[in-house]
Amino acid sequence: MAVTKTLIAEKIQDELDLSRTTTYEIMEEFLEIIKETIESGEDIMISGFGKFCVNEKQARKGRNPATDEEMTLPARRVVTFKCSGKLRELINS
Repeated sequence: MAVTKTLIAEKIQDELDLSRTTTYEIMEEFLEIIKETIESGEDIMISGFGKFCVNEKQARKGRNPATDEEMTLPARRVVTFKCSGKLRELINS
């Protein structure tokens, strides 16, 4: 089962006894901060959870599997996630 923003917001709302509107505003602002930080190329580290890293990928050779045509795939940035040691222990226990 995928965890959605709605499900997360409902859990926060129940735990902290906040209004639905306030919960969604806080969550949207939190996600906006994450998006802006990643867009600027900075990493995000959340203690006890993990680190979102922005990595640069170089241009490389590729091919279209449907036509076998060779092409050059452009350079791009990708986001990776590395979980913290605490989270890894929790997952593996």
